[in-house]
Amino acid sequence: MLLLGIDLGTSSIKASVVDADTQKVVASAQYPDTESPITVLHPGWAEQSPGMWWEHVQKAIEICNNKGLYNPFDIAAIGIAYQMHGLVLVDKNQQVLRDSIIWCDSRAVETGNRAFDAIGEAQCLSHLLNSPGNFTASKLAWVKENEPEVYDRIDKFMLPGDFISMRLTGEISTSISSLSEGIFYDFLNNRLSKDIINYFGFDEALFPAIQPVFSSHGSLASSVAQKLKLKPGIPVTYKAGDQPNNALSLNVLNPGEVAATAGTSGVIYGVSDQLAYDQQSRVNTFAHVNYAETQKRLGVLLCINGVGSMYRWLKSVLGGSESYLQMNSKAAEAPAGSEGLLVLPFGNGAERMLNNKIVGAQFCNIDLNIHSQAHMIRAVQEGIAFAFRYGLDIMRENGMNPTVIRAGKNNLFLSELFTETFVNITGVPVELYKNDGSVGAALGAGIGAKIFSSPKQAFEHMHPVELVQPSTKNLEPAYHEWKTLLQKQL
Repeated sequence: MLLLGIDLGTSSIKASVVDADTQKVVASAQYPDTESPITVLHPGWAEQSPGMWWEHVQKAIEICNNKGLYNPFDIAAIGIAYQMHGLVLVDKNQQVLRDSIIWCDSRAVETGNRAFDAIGEAQCLSHLLNSPGNFTASKLAWVKENEPEVYDRIDKFMLPGDFISMRLTGEISTSISSLSEGIFYDFLNNRLSKDIINYFGFDEALFPAIQPVFSSHGSLASSVAQKLKLKPGIPVTYKAGDQPNNALSLNVLNPGEVAATAGTSGVIYGVSDQLAYDQQSRVNTFAHVNYAETQKRLGVLLCINGVGSMYRWLKSVLGGSESYLQMNSKAAEAPAGSEGLLVLPFGNGAERMLNNKIVGAQFCNIDLNIHSQAHMIRAVQEGIAFAFRYGLDIMRENGMNPTVIRAGKNNLFLSELFTETFVNITGVPVELYKNDGSVGAALGAGIGAKIFSSPKQAFEHMHPVELVQPSTKNLEPAYHEWKTLLQKQL
């Protein structure tokens, strides 16, 4: 029995087929090979075409199937992970009305700030656990205010994963976890937020039907099954944002457990059983994949927008001829602290942990007689690790004190130097696993389809491939110089 997991990322789509009995990957594929485009119509804006996502999903599944390593008709359930906080709008014929306003788009910051002030900080934080900020609700409100001709044609709004599920099944649904990441959910009253709906003037008919994360979100339509060479009627039994799903893929489900990822964005995600919130909404609290009214499981999320984007940009401006692996090796040629070269890795829109300020990416203290490519690469890795430390300290202020962090051995965690820097500057050991979002989505589908008797069974074969402990390297002086530089920008 096989499970199909789809991970809708910003840069690409990854699909994996997993054997339910062994939890091992049978086949996987990523599409496209180059990074998917982001449309920037104005500074601070970021959009992608949902139609492009759907084409790439189909292509990734097709590549998996064409490897000939399994019978596609043995796939029993489908799971979807997706880039969080995006806004997809469709009309009554399920046709997309405009490109998706994605997670790193900053246009709705002031819209959210006005809502925060009007509804009241205490009311927002105690009920929503967040400021409306730059999340999906504020993006929908921006469309309502600035594109009324589009808004008037909306039948349903969706998160990106809801859209892919709709394309697979023809049905539209969402979950409490998804609604909470959009800042539509009232945790104290266990319902859609009347404060948000009334303040922005949303029609409740625009909201999809609400289903549990682990449940049937529809069955694969015959026309789609024929095109993808899959069995008609396969259920979509799991949908979750990429960071809750990353935590699931690392078996982070219980209070006190913490996951991290360093992909396009950088995230630390810890699970709590308390309806807690940061007074400044610098870190955010959402319903985790296993949230229930009777068993609170909240994901406390620190997000840094510019992590992988910063490293990708550096690769490009250095000529693009070296691979990331070669860049990682070259970084080790420079000494710890990069001989005073400092990097603020914040060039991908408004940063929530910086109170939604747009600080921009910066290189500081460049010495033309000292600093080389190796220094630049190392300084970027150190700057990203310092940003994680800055955010983790905010999480610690809010009661999240991890004793170990689990991460997939991919993206920046493939770099030994970055991983050591991350561990040394945070003071927290990191367990590395060979896992990723598409595998997590596949295992989530198995849980949702009750192929696994429990989440515990879904991860019974998962073990860390490496444990990285803090060493004696002292980066505190460099970090405090970096922090002083950052605070001058705020």
